[in-house]
Amino acid sequence: MLVLFETAAGYAIFKVLDEQKLQQVDSLWKEFETPEKANKFKDTTEALAAATAMVEGKLGKSLKKVLKKVVAKEAHEQLAITDAKLGGVIKEKLNLSCVHSPAVAELMRGIRNQMEGLITGLPAREISAMSLGLAHSLSRYKLKFSPDKVDTMIVQAISLLDDLDKELNNYIMRCREWYGWHFPELGKIITDNLAYCKSVRKIGDRTNVASMDLSDILPEEIEAEVKLAAEISMGTEVSEEDIANIMHLCDQVIEITEYRSQLYDYLKNRMMAIAPNLTVMVGELVGARLISHAGSLLNLAKHPASTVQILGAEKALFRALKTRRDTPKYGLIYHASLVGQTTAKNKGKISRMLAAKTALAIRYDALGEDTNAEMGVENRAKLEVRLRYLEEKGIRRISGSGKALAKADKYQHKSDVKVYDPSGDSTLPTVSKKRKIEEVEEGEEEEKPVEAKAKKVKREAPTEGEAETETPKKKKKKEKKKAEEESKPEEEETAVIPVEEVRGLERSVHLWLMVHLTIC
Repeated sequence: MLVLFETAAGYAIFKVLDEQKLQQVDSLWKEFETPEKANKFKDTTEALAAATAMVEGKLGKSLKKVLKKVVAKEAHEQLAITDAKLGGVIKEKLNLSCVHSPAVAELMRGIRNQMEGLITGLPAREISAMSLGLAHSLSRYKLKFSPDKVDTMIVQAISLLDDLDKELNNYIMRCREWYGWHFPELGKIITDNLAYCKSVRKIGDRTNVASMDLSDILPEEIEAEVKLAAEISMGTEVSEEDIANIMHLCDQVIEITEYRSQLYDYLKNRMMAIAPNLTVMVGELVGARLISHAGSLLNLAKHPASTVQILGAEKALFRALKTRRDTPKYGLIYHASLVGQTTAKNKGKISRMLAAKTALAIRYDALGEDTNAEMGVENRAKLEVRLRYLEEKGIRRISGSGKALAKADKYQHKSDVKVYDPSGDSTLPTVSKKRKIEEVEEGEEEEKPVEAKAKKVKREAPTEGEAETETPKKKKKKEKKKAEEESKPEEEETAVIPVEEVRGLERSVHLWLMVHLTIC
């Protein structure tokens, strides 16, 4: 049996003379023979290539060269290896049987402990230096070419883009305020920031506007308005040094704006190359911010859809949990185009569905081998159909084919016309005093029969035994009494003073007062 041993210096192949001693795993290190073959690496580059191929489970050039010599001499021997995947590759390409077992692992450990005595010409100091150099080279290689670390460029780019936006806002605000002392009307006429800075850069002093051609920056209507405003401007006069500093600030704004557009194009290309499905679902900026918030694309792929939905709203989430209120429905995903074009009522539903599909797209981009965006396009189309259904709010009928729109009744406007009531305008009483007296007297007359009736109700009804004993004569007497009581209110009504007499009395009183006043 042959043993393949890998070191930082190169490959070593040992031969086991007594295979029965492999059963004694604890004492294997005492039974090693001298190395039969040793193949050293020429330099660190060759060692790095061999180590990389070994890590990936591939057959390197140097290892293949060594094993071909072994196969030529001892093809019938078995080869003990530590990696089962590498053994399958060796057996497939060189037709050499390989062995991988716990005994082989103990054998490798024993060789590693006694490597100085088994391999001549390699001092311990040189072996440790070779191991350290190979470890550094391998780590540097994996860090540089790792697919997990490529998205660091996206994280840095989106962070820089946000910083540029903040700085641009500060610069533009300062430029408008500074130049506004000299030409305040220009800020109201030109609303676009880049066009404003370019115009200020070209105009300089406002007295130059009349002879200046701004057609390459502004439309004709706005240019004419600017020239008219410059003639009647209320701004103060400034020196040439002040104008020079303002123009230098405008140069900075124009340069930063151009660099921002270049950075945005770079970010768009990087996102389409690394996460095409995520870009199709939520856009370049939102996708880049999600990756930046999670740290990397692989970390984002580990998050569930519910976390992706509220990513960026952690403060609101924990505040809601602490105060026992409703948790937020969306975080960074709120800025996606699909969520933005929905009504406020359906934003929560769409953000939940979009987060579910986005989580699938992220995992496909991070862990899948394909680099196309077919899955993202398909899922986005499904979401748009669902969005259209929610916006229609069930207008489509459920029965039938489901494609035709439900017939709605014709709308008819029904409104009640209210007429203005002028009675509320006057503060004077609408009823005269005479009429009030009549109403009071009538009210007193109506109250009297009600009291009489109430007294009748209070009388106790006779029991059944008494009713039987009553004679017909008593019944007749009771009927006569009832008729007399009913006739009494009618007589009282006739005794009421006539209204004409009351009016006559009032008139006589008024006349007497008038006469008395004239005499006095």
